[in-house]
Amino acid sequence: MKRFLSLLLCLALIAALAGCGSNNNSTDAATPTPANSNTENATPTAGGDQPSDPTATPTEAPKERTKVNVAVLKGPTAIGMLKLMADDEAETSANDYNFTVAGAADAIVPSLMSGDIKIAAVPCNLAATLWNKLSGGISIVAVNTLGVLYILDTGTSVQSVADLKGKTIYTTGAGTTPEYTLRYLLSTNGIDPDKDVNIVFLSEASEVAARLAASEEDMIAMLPMPFVISVLSQNEKARIALDVTEEWEKTNDSTVVTGVIIVANDFLASNKETVDAFLDEYALSTAYATEHVDETAELAEHFDIFKAAVAKKAIPYCNIVCLTGAEMKAAASAYLSILFDANPASVGGKLPEDSFYYNR
Repeated sequence: MKRFLSLLLCLALIAALAGCGSNNNSTDAATPTPANSNTENATPTAGGDQPSDPTATPTEAPKERTKVNVAVLKGPTAIGMLKLMADDEAETSANDYNFTVAGAADAIVPSLMSGDIKIAAVPCNLAATLWNKLSGGISIVAVNTLGVLYILDTGTSVQSVADLKGKTIYTTGAGTTPEYTLRYLLSTNGIDPDKDVNIVFLSEASEVAARLAASEEDMIAMLPMPFVISVLSQNEKARIALDVTEEWEKTNDSTVVTGVIIVANDFLASNKETVDAFLDEYALSTAYATEHVDETAELAEHFDIFKAAVAKKAIPYCNIVCLTGAEMKAAASAYLSILFDANPASVGGKLPEDSFYYNR
């Protein structure tokens, strides 16, 4: 009997153990699979490594835009820069430009000398003068404007350069391209600029234009585009008496180079890619100015360079260009050589060396 009871107890124990094993298996099978069971999508535990997708394209961090201080003048040399200024305002330009718009070259010379301004649009002869003053510290990277100067009068007495003898001529740009261009023209036509005429320099072209536009008496002035258009639209007596570029080209094989783009050499040495990117953008900007006159005229007013109505009429006559490399050097060096021969002080006393002309 005891043996029978022992047998029953053993059978009962075996059955109980078998039941436990069956319940555990059932529980495992009923446990739902997590929705993010794929280890590639699983959230990493703290301190663990983030799983990566070998097929995913890596995302590049946006390239930081280099900050550059740029100066332009209120005049035709600014027109080629307007689209680039608009792109910078929209933060779509390659570099982060901080533009200064000045009424006269004198206003930006101190910042150029101190190195605060890295890139600037300036009169061609001023670039040569700065090269001398800074011991070769700047380079020309582009010619941006050719001849834009005109002699205007409110009478009919001026039919040739020779007719300027004995007259008073109002102009601007003392010590820069306008003055030395006028002096050269007078000299080559037998007129002593210091004795035979009275040249009156005002600080800005806008002042000369305003005086000529309001003049009721005979008055003579030399002005660049678009100021010429502004005067003609306001004073019906005013007329273009002489095209300065045309008169210049009668005397030699070169042409007038009004404006250039210069870069500080210390900045260029460590930021060549930035400068090259600027040149690429500037070339597109000048092309835009000549191909989209209406839009560029609106930008001229937006950036307080000229009224849109004036700029629209003047842009086609502003000779906006972007000459670089050998073409730039040929135009600028020929013009500076003529100024030097006439008056070495006009280019700072010495013609710049070849290193003055930047070539990529």
